Amino acid sequence: MKIDFIDEPELEFGAGRHIDIRFGLMNYGPLDLGECSTPKKISVGIVGTSQTIDELAAWLEKCRNGIAAKSSNQPNLFVKFPGFREDNVLNTTIVLNQQLQRAVANREFDRLAGLGGSPLAVQRAVEVFLDEIKGLSEKRLANVILCAIPMSLLKQQGEAVGVSDAEAPTNEQPVLDFHHLLKAKAMEHGVPIQLILPMTWDETKRLPQKARKVRLRSSQDEATRAWNLHVAMYYKSGGIPWRLPRAATALTSCHVGVSFYESLDKARLLTSVAQVFNERGEGTIVRGGPAKLGKDDRQPHLSEIGAHDIFLLALKAYRREHRTLPARIVIHKSSSFSNAELSGFQSAAESLGIELLELLTLSDRATRLFRQGAYPPLRGTLLSLSDTEHVFYTRGSVDFYQTYPGLYAPLTLGIKIAKGEHAPHFLAEEILALTKMNWNKTQFDGFEPITLHAARQVGKILKYVPDGDSIREDYAFYM
Repeated sequence: MKIDFIDEPELEFGAGRHIDIRFGLMNYGPLDLGECSTPKKISVGIVGTSQTIDELAAWLEKCRNGIAAKSSNQPNLFVKFPGFREDNVLNTTIVLNQQLQRAVANREFDRLAGLGGSPLAVQRAVEVFLDEIKGLSEKRLANVILCAIPMSLLKQQGEAVGVSDAEAPTNEQPVLDFHHLLKAKAMEHGVPIQLILPMTWDETKRLPQKARKVRLRSSQDEATRAWNLHVAMYYKSGGIPWRLPRAATALTSCHVGVSFYESLDKARLLTSVAQVFNERGEGTIVRGGPAKLGKDDRQPHLSEIGAHDIFLLALKAYRREHRTLPARIVIHKSSSFSNAELSGFQSAAESLGIELLELLTLSDRATRLFRQGAYPPLRGTLLSLSDTEHVFYTRGSVDFYQTYPGLYAPLTLGIKIAKGEHAPHFLAEEILALTKMNWNKTQFDGFEPITLHAARQVGKILKYVPDGDSIREDYAFYM
């Protein structure tokens, strides 16, 4: 066994580099600063009740001029939001127009009260929002549509409106997730949406204890909430806030995340999904074919043909976007690689003339290290159990934050190298950098690399898209 340490990777912004997302944006501006495609004005549509629209719009106006940092002994963890104007941070501004605000009558949600959190109630709630999203999208004026969720809906369907992955009891109807279903259905209207819970614009709002059936997003300070929302809107409007630096001599790499999900009726066991990323974080969605549980390990696997086909689909999407093929492919998968998958991926790479193919399984591990003092090991700590198996702290104590920014002992990420061309240190450094490519989060200590995180999120939404229906390839529609 050997312990190594990976320094915090830098990110590249408009005029410089920094390890922290918020300081990088404040000091150097977004990556695409000055480019023709940079969104200068983001036209925001809002759907909700009259009350939630007014409250959210008022909070966005407040954010325009900045939000003070939370009082703390960790100033690098709790950072002020300096505002969202053309002369500040992302060099763009939000345009709020009452013509792009669609109010839903409260009675529409009152009618759902008797249905509780049933699948029918979720479907009807989604339909209420979809009607207004469709109306806004037809005007072709909004760059992004915010769905301001009322407390009444959250209280009725807290389990479905939250971020849970709750499973339905045996022999009962499946639990529908309002968030995932709305994202799936709204894609056809061509405008990315963002669901906003009442706690985002008003931290005093709380669900009754009995309604907290599942864990909703943990409470964050106001400045952090402002950072997260505005960066997400910037990306969904076509902007690129930051990217992974790449040396001029480095090979062009494409990172693919492969995960699995059950069909909604659970009749088809696990279908694969891939997420393709380049250094700019530009993601392309690919829906793969069916998968099966292995007889020996009870993990989901693709057939040799399935692995071959999903590889070609991913690279076809990459070439369509970038007009060329990468020199190196890295596949992050949530389960181990079977012999059939190894053969399928390898044969597909050879058919395209790609020589550098690296295959890694990434999964939660129970293995932990202990460190003297009150804090867990540092983020970036790598324990090598063998040449191919490693335990990695992608979450842990962070020197830059001067603390451990978590509530519980952090999980470790298991890395199993099924096929590798680079040293484990290099592959771990790459994984650590990819944990910082989540456009929904500006605190940089994510657990999973964006490859797998995005693939899981995409799978949760594609579950609600029937076979044969077209899907959006842009990741902005899924995050």
